[in-house]
Amino acid sequence: MTQAASPRHGPWLWFATVSVATTCFVLLSTRPAAAQEAPGPRLKTESPYFFVKSDSPDTDRLPLKATEVNVHVSGVIADVTVTQTYRNEGQRAIEARYVFPGSARAAVSGLNVRLGDRLITAQIREKQQAQIEYNTAKAEGKTAALLEQHLPNVFQMNVANILPGDDVKVELHYTELLVPNAGNYQFVFPTVVGPRYHSPLADPAATKWVAQPTLRAGVAPNTMFKLKVAIDTPMGIKEIRSATHAIDVKKNDEDKHADVALTASNEPANNRDFVLDYRLAGEKIESGLMLFKGQDENFFLAMIEPPKSVAASAISPRDYIFVVDISGSMHGFPLDTAKTMLERLIGGLRPSDTFNVLLFSGSNRMLSPKSVPATRANIEQALATINKYQGSGSTELVPALRRAYAEPKPDNLSRSIVVVTDGYVDVEREAFELVRKNLGKANLFSFGIGSSVNRHLMEGLARAGMGEPFVITDPVQAPEQAARFKRMVESPVLTHVKATFGGLDVYDVEPSALPDVLGERPVIVFGKWRGEARGRVIIEGQAASGPYRQEVAIDAGTRQDTAALRTLWARHRIAALSDQESIEPTDLIAKRVTDLGLRYSLLTQYTSFIAVDKVVRNPAPQNAASVDQPQPLPKGVSELAVGGAPTLGAEVPSTPEPELLGAVAVVLSMLAMLRRRARRQDARRLTH
Repeated sequence: MTQAASPRHGPWLWFATVSVATTCFVLLSTRPAAAQEAPGPRLKTESPYFFVKSDSPDTDRLPLKATEVNVHVSGVIADVTVTQTYRNEGQRAIEARYVFPGSARAAVSGLNVRLGDRLITAQIREKQQAQIEYNTAKAEGKTAALLEQHLPNVFQMNVANILPGDDVKVELHYTELLVPNAGNYQFVFPTVVGPRYHSPLADPAATKWVAQPTLRAGVAPNTMFKLKVAIDTPMGIKEIRSATHAIDVKKNDEDKHADVALTASNEPANNRDFVLDYRLAGEKIESGLMLFKGQDENFFLAMIEPPKSVAASAISPRDYIFVVDISGSMHGFPLDTAKTMLERLIGGLRPSDTFNVLLFSGSNRMLSPKSVPATRANIEQALATINKYQGSGSTELVPALRRAYAEPKPDNLSRSIVVVTDGYVDVEREAFELVRKNLGKANLFSFGIGSSVNRHLMEGLARAGMGEPFVITDPVQAPEQAARFKRMVESPVLTHVKATFGGLDVYDVEPSALPDVLGERPVIVFGKWRGEARGRVIIEGQAASGPYRQEVAIDAGTRQDTAALRTLWARHRIAALSDQESIEPTDLIAKRVTDLGLRYSLLTQYTSFIAVDKVVRNPAPQNAASVDQPQPLPKGVSELAVGGAPTLGAEVPSTPEPELLGAVAVVLSMLAMLRRRARRQDARRLTH
């Protein structure tokens, strides 16, 4: 995924027929954006750019000094507080702007600002109103903080009027449901937003945030990063591990409490996702029912463990289309890992299956005109072709998906589309809509490869395609995840799932229709209840071994103090509405999401948190500088993922795409040829 400061890569395909005038235009368009425009204010771009600390020495361009994460896991709910410390070590007031990642499943419900000995509690507002209040406070010289959501896993913090010598602490609070998979619990804290390719197909108004500064490869972030996790469970903790970071673990005598912290290291910890896995004693999960009785609403959460996966007695042949990202950001570790995984995926197909591979970057190509049988010769030929690619070019995901869905197939054959990418694109809405509209043609599984993949895209694609997301942060995980995929597609654990409620008066149940259970994940049902807390939840379905039925009754041991259910229910309802909005955007859906955000004090695409200090601290706010806190380049991602420079004097352009360099060489050759031809014609005219 090579970035571009503007969508100007398409014309290179036409260079063979250009005229002299067109050739001159193409050559001019290769200049960096900064070279094409006159000096002045910040130039516009739609892509990340490399950060170089320069300009005026009195302005602190790296104001984010520390990020501290404190996590408390109680049962299946993670309660997370993220503290960002901003300090102005320059000589004039600044506004700090910082695009940062979050969990795609987080219910962000609170924001506090600590300025000296004062605590300022943020208020939830409609997004435009929050922006107005922030701009007003900024112009008045008041310190203010604005938290906005660009995507469910991408946020932006703006802090205005940070005076020289100021320490401003911004505390962000969220909760998240931890859903076990085959008995394994996993907590993920993303630390970096990977550079996104801005596709011409994306909505420009919704993706302005992709223009973020990025540190060069090998440059460590200057931000201190600390993370601590406390785990409390009624069952014993059998195992705690992290494949991404070195950790220190301390458990109590009963193994029901554990404290986890990052091991001190010289290696940066905040250039990749932090992933913590743990299992409970006896391979059990904390299935059951949780209740919360509120002042005006009551909430419940049922988590029902499904049956174990068993081998199906008869498996129908299937067709697979593997859609593989070979763009610039996949260069190196991500693509090498993807190749290892594809060897397992494609190599594990049965001879009765058929398959094809679609490789995509700025353009796309099928390895075969149509799907071929999964014979050893066809598999080896496909893998040999894939191994020739090293990763370059942009990331046009939507055209690749369109082509995959357009491939004809027999009516009696089931098809699965398997997308392999790091997800560094900004076309989530467009991709989700395309997948949902083609659900009758194929289901979809997504494999995210890399240290900081776009989990919102990977999870959203799989949810839209009634499949399952997989994230591989390390090559050693590839065989395990490939085997898990094979088990899923060959034998769904539970189909035709439905929930009923005996004696419990429920309403506003989420999800409205339960999906098939493909992996060993619990069935999750949220909702509200009225009246007395009594009755039972009944889950029924069809397992490979026959009919399945599981009941959970409300009894004296049922937890009734889980206040987080209120925000978690609202978060799931908002996610469902957002899925619906991606298919058919309407003002009514936007209003419903806005109302939910305001009522339950949640950050959404239409609501923001705003905190304003009452004291006018900066008498000359017009002289304050706005600075964008740079992101580190994610671990294992090459500089091919970052594009041109939008700001004069502060950043430098990145390496052009390989195909761009090749096109320039061809154009220069054409110019030389045209010049030689002109000289020959001039010589002939002089001779005659």
